[in-house]
Amino acid sequence: MKKMFLTALVLSVFPVIGSARQFWNIDHDRNSIVWSVGQDDVHSDHVEMAGRQIAAVVRYGVNPDKTLSLNKSLVWPMLRTVPNNTHASLMRRYDWSPLNATTVNGRSVKQHVDTIVFDGVLTIVSTVAAGRDMRLKLTQTCFPSVTEPSLVETFRFVNTGNKDVTIEFPEMHDVATTNSDKGVYGGYKIVMETYGGGSVTLKPGEEAAFSSSISAFRASTDRPKPIDAAAELSDRRKSVAQRSSSLVLETPDSVINKMFDFAKLRACESIFATKGGPMHGPGGESYYAAIWANDQAEYVNPFFPFTGYDYANESALNSFRHFARYMNDRWDPIPSSIIAEGDSYWNGAGDRGDAAMIGYGAARYLLARNDIEETRELWPLIVWCLEYNRRKLNSDGTVNSNSDELEGRFPSGEANLCTSSLYYDALISASYIADELKQHKTARSYRKQAERLRKDIDRYFASEVEGFDTYAYYKGNDVLRAWICIPLTAGITERAEGTLAALFSPRLWTENGLLTQAGDSTFWDRSTLYALRGAFIAGETEKAIDFVRKYSRTRLLGEHVPYAVEAWPEGGQRHLSAESGLYGRIFTEGMFGIRPTGFRSFSVTPRLPRDWNSMALRKIRAFGGDFDIEVRRVNDNKMRVLITDSGKTVLDREIRIGSTVSCKL
Repeated sequence: MKKMFLTALVLSVFPVIGSARQFWNIDHDRNSIVWSVGQDDVHSDHVEMAGRQIAAVVRYGVNPDKTLSLNKSLVWPMLRTVPNNTHASLMRRYDWSPLNATTVNGRSVKQHVDTIVFDGVLTIVSTVAAGRDMRLKLTQTCFPSVTEPSLVETFRFVNTGNKDVTIEFPEMHDVATTNSDKGVYGGYKIVMETYGGGSVTLKPGEEAAFSSSISAFRASTDRPKPIDAAAELSDRRKSVAQRSSSLVLETPDSVINKMFDFAKLRACESIFATKGGPMHGPGGESYYAAIWANDQAEYVNPFFPFTGYDYANESALNSFRHFARYMNDRWDPIPSSIIAEGDSYWNGAGDRGDAAMIGYGAARYLLARNDIEETRELWPLIVWCLEYNRRKLNSDGTVNSNSDELEGRFPSGEANLCTSSLYYDALISASYIADELKQHKTARSYRKQAERLRKDIDRYFASEVEGFDTYAYYKGNDVLRAWICIPLTAGITERAEGTLAALFSPRLWTENGLLTQAGDSTFWDRSTLYALRGAFIAGETEKAIDFVRKYSRTRLLGEHVPYAVEAWPEGGQRHLSAESGLYGRIFTEGMFGIRPTGFRSFSVTPRLPRDWNSMALRKIRAFGGDFDIEVRRVNDNKMRVLITDSGKTVLDREIRIGSTVSCKL
């Protein structure tokens, strides 16, 4: 009775997948999602977008009278504030819009929203009434500059009525100067300006446009160049198109395909040009110009080589360089986060298992990256991280740490399942790197340590929890936890059956992703994304694809779109960037089962859903190649795996369903 009550309570306090309303649809012609605003649609949402010098959380919505609400929260990560801590980016939130000073036939603009489109650019299409037989179509775009510290908006009016219409566009140049005592670099100037002001009379069918920007820069330096909105929009669209053109997922499910496409964009766009080099930042109006052992090293860096995006790979290498600065012969832990453009660090939660996260991520990144110079540079970091974890082994053979990546929000004991599983995976990956470096004795040692650790993980954590043959997340834990999925992602499948049954039971899976702990109301998408990847790796294809479909439809087309989120209730479901990298890894490592085994070699264990005849992952830029993986069903028991690199067939083989095939480019 108690369990049923708790589950009912959880389901009542936040919306669930399947019950959430779908506002959006996919527009395949425009490679976008579209919300066609209905008569009774009253809804608001927010989306984060980023360039190299700015991030913007744009809050938008449709009011009961179909008018638009629009609010822009802007973050300039390199304009540091005092005290220069984790959250010390210059931030401002504005309702400012030049439309408020625009007139149509001498009256203020009142727009009635018709459609909202997102394709990496937020586009709002509205109708503006100008009197009898006088009507305008207004197309408004909002997006961050790729390279400048500016949020840009464009406004294009088309006369769709039968009479001439006169529009007056404002000429504006408003400047706010911040308190110089509050800035690391003194005062900052925030400039709100328009381009293309003046008066114009449009005949039926004619159009006119103007634009605006909000920019910020150091008061002591010259202001940035004037914004060319058309060029900025073109650059943004080119950047989005470049992300779409590599690592292309092709499945019979268009929702999954599009969600994957957007995940690449969000994962790759949140990289900032700091004085400490390119730094991937989670975002969420909190985390910028800084890196974390989990978000960057563990979650997103192993994904970047597959995308072929050079700047993302530069950011990954740069993050590991920053962590490597804190190696020491006292065996003090590497800080959890390097902050303030690399000038400082944060370790407020103690050792969260960060060395396991860093070693895991660095080893997987280097294998997929296939760059011998980067490997030689980062190999000492991996060796240090592995030795640190070895020194933290308790008498039962598992790794002690102060907490885990949830930093004490939920109990994790003296040794938790997550840290030991990441350490295990890091040992396996490091053994492959050692072989590539001709350090075969080291490779054998790491494999032997991994074999022993795998047994110790099972001996220490294996437990019957709430009736499931799975894992206690820590010694004495008697409540199901979401992170019992972690061993599956590392290929530890001894308890797969019971673990999967627990993960997808009503005690944990609420159809809005996994609860962090059974009986609670908190969820973090990261554990859901790990669990879905792990379910594929463990061979639970049908159950995994069912939940991937539900999850993807809600996140892409539901009430809060179009990316994976951080958590609820904490952070209000922020679109943190690294979670989108975790979504991508459901497919690269889960559904297609890519496991790096060398600089130019990997294994593939495809998980083709029963109702799919084929799937493909194209333009994979990892392992020094540019290759495609195609999987086609032969019959109920067999499938054909075809791998081509730059058009040349590398592997063409029929295998049994669930089998693994090795490939060397």
